[in-house]
Formats: sequence, C-alpha cells, structure tokens
Amino acid sequence: MRRDRVERTDGDRPPRRWADVVNDCYARFDGRPIRDFVPLFVERGARTRLTQING
Repeated sequence: MRRDRVERTDGDRPPRRWADVVNDCYARFDGRPIRDFVPLFVERGARTRLTQING
C-alpha cells in the first residue's frame, strides 16, 4: 500500500500518526505465507483505525 493514498483521504492528521497506523497494520502480516493481498488489507485496516481514532 502506498501511504500517500491514506494521507490523501485522511489529510487532517499529522503524517507521523498515519505512518504509525500503517506500519502497525503491516506488522500484523509479518511472517504470513501469502502476501498478495497485504497492501489491500493494510489500507482497509488503516482507514478503519484512523476513523476510530478520529471518533
């Protein structure tokens, strides 16, 4: 996933905040055997978490 996609849709947060969320989402998939859909899962997870943080 390209972090700029999350930043474009969630530009009101500091870049460090969304970078931390995206990195945390990627970490969930470390060591998993199938990686093809990881960017999609990370993007969806990051958007969900950022929405929850914002309230």
